[in-house]
Amino acid sequence: MSTPYTVRIADDPADREACFAVRKAVFVVEQEVPEDIEYDAYDAVALHVLAVTEDGVPLGAGRLLYGEAAAAKTGGDPTVGSLGRLAVTRESRGLGVGVALVRAIEEAARARGLAAVDLHAQTHALGFYERLGYEAYGPEFPDAGIPHRAMRRAL
Repeated sequence: MSTPYTVRIADDPADREACFAVRKAVFVVEQEVPEDIEYDAYDAVALHVLAVTEDGVPLGAGRLLYGEAAAAKTGGDPTVGSLGRLAVTRESRGLGVGVALVRAIEEAARARGLAAVDLHAQTHALGFYERLGYEAYGPEFPDAGIPHRAMRRAL
């Protein structure tokens, strides 16, 4: 049985808090990322997306950096957005929530005139992003003690 859900831009405070709660459950609790590095100054300027059930239960979240914030993370190219902090709750995995979140972030990037989206994928998630058209580049690197690779998809 599948759970009906929607993905929306988290533009009100309650939706933002729901995004942060998902990230805390996945990154801080499950993956043991220190809370003081999970949340950063980019959260204030990012576009956040949220997947929720019809009853408002948060299933997943992610964010898009664009403009100056993204350029700082993507090597100075203002036409490249930065997808990040993609998280799906443990009980919601396998429902297509991650794919829906990525596609919503890509649509938001297109709407802002971006030509591509970069991300830093945990190495265990490389196959997920490759199936969505992302290509890895550069060497593996640690982030919060977790191995990552940079990836990009042209829009």
